Order: sequence, then C-alpha cells, then structure tokens
Amino acid sequence: MPRRPILLLVAASIALAIAALALFMFHEARADPLVRRAEVAVPGLLQPLRIVLLSDIHIGTAAMDGERLDRIVGQINALHPDIVAIAGDFIFGHDPKGAARRGPAMVAPLSHLRPRLGTVAVLGNHDYWTGAPAVRAQLARAHVTLLENDAAVFGPLTVGGISDKFTRHDDAAATLRAVRALGRPSVLLTHAPDIAPRLPGDVLLLAGHTHCGQAMLFGIRLSPEVSNAGARYRCGLVREGDRTVIVTAGLGTSGVPLRIGAPPDLWLITLVPVPQRARR
Repeated sequence: MPRRPILLLVAASIALAIAALALFMFHEARADPLVRRAEVAVPGLLQPLRIVLLSDIHIGTAAMDGERLDRIVGQINALHPDIVAIAGDFIFGHDPKGAARRGPAMVAPLSHLRPRLGTVAVLGNHDYWTGAPAVRAQLARAHVTLLENDAAVFGPLTVGGISDKFTRHDDAAATLRAVRALGRPSVLLTHAPDIAPRLPGDVLLLAGHTHCGQAMLFGIRLSPEVSNAGARYRCGLVREGDRTVIVTAGLGTSGVPLRIGAPPDLWLITLVPVPQRARR
C-alpha cells in the first residue's frame, strides 16, 4: 500500500480515538454522581446525624444545566439527609455578570432539596468572581442558609461556614468564635480545603474545589493543580490525627466540560457520638 494512504489511515484512526475519548469524558462529566460514604465521630453529639456534602455545581457549562441538577436533587432527597451542605462554586466562569445570567437556572432545583433540618452553603471562588450579590439572592430564593465566616444551628449541630480562602475572603478566627458562641457539637464547611492546617486539630472540615483532579489518567493529573497543598487534600477522606477533612469531587466541571478518572460524587456522612470507653 502506498505510504500516503497509510498515513491518512493512521491519522483518521488517531482522530477517531481522540473523538471517542472526548465523548467518554463528556459522558463521565454528566453522569449521576457516585455516593461515597463516611462515618465520623463528633464529640458531644448524642445521636447520629446524616449530612450530604456536595460542591462545585458550576451551573452554566455543558456539563451542568437545570435538568441535570434537578435529577441530582432527587438523588440527594432519596438519601434522607438531616442536613445538606454545599461547599461553594455554584456558578461557572469569570464574567462579573455571570451569576446574574447563569444562576437563575439553579434556583428551582435547589429549592426542591428536602433535608430534615435544612440546607447550608458557603461561596466559592467562581461565585465571588461572577457576582456574589446575585448568588446570595439566588440562594435565598432557594431557601439555602448562606454562611460567610459565621455559624448557624441545625438541630443538635452547629455548622460553621468559612468563606473562600482562594479569593481571600476567609476569616477562620471569626468563624470559630461564632461556632464556640453557639456551644454545640460542630462541623466546618468551606470551599477550598487548603485552610485545614490553620484550624484546630480536632475539627471535621467539609470542602470541595479540587474536583478530585477532574482529569486523572493512571494516577497522573492531566488538569491544572488548584490546591496549594498539592495532592494532600485533593480528594476523599483525609485523617490527620484527630482532624478529619472530607473533599468531594463535586458535581460540575471547571474549564472544559470533561472528566476522566475523577467522576462526579457526593458524600453521605454519618456523624455519630464518640464511643464511650468500656468500663473496667
């Protein structure tokens, strides 16, 4: 066979393989999130409590629209959570007016969440970039309690919400003061998990932001690293002494609407009382 047709055949095969891979990655980005589970003992808690953690909705990309978000809300409600915690990045992009244009599509789906005690959230870097006032108003319409370096009570639990460290809106000290003032067992919610080493050693921190790498192939990260801590808090459950950090891969995507090796997920976290030592 002449050399030119062989080269054309090779080029066509490579193009077909690239197209098939891109199609798979797009399908992965729009897939229903995996439900990951964890059990964490919380001092002072008297009875189990179920929290669903989600993050990085990024409404406004081909990977996330109102229809998909509504389907995921149904998936969350089927888990019968006591609290839904959303770790920021509701909007996609950098356009200062982006939240006003893209955000309305998420209001109706989020308003369908039915946790027993309520839904709580913090803002992420994209929310500040695209218009935090618009996101605040949209979350209020969806009956989501937004915490910005503050704390609120949900039944027997206090949730402290630390604003986004990535955009320098965080004030961990103010959040911890608000948590202590309420005097109940507590968890902390933030967007980027890099703040963890600056917190007390006995906290439970829930976060997102990293997308678990978003594009990982054979353990190699193909997408840019978004955490200053590298792989330390890139994904999943991290225990450091008495400190526990849980980082969700999130629901949407940043940049191109593609995922591989880091599927969308959400976490069902069961908080349980600290086991009492057996009597001697």
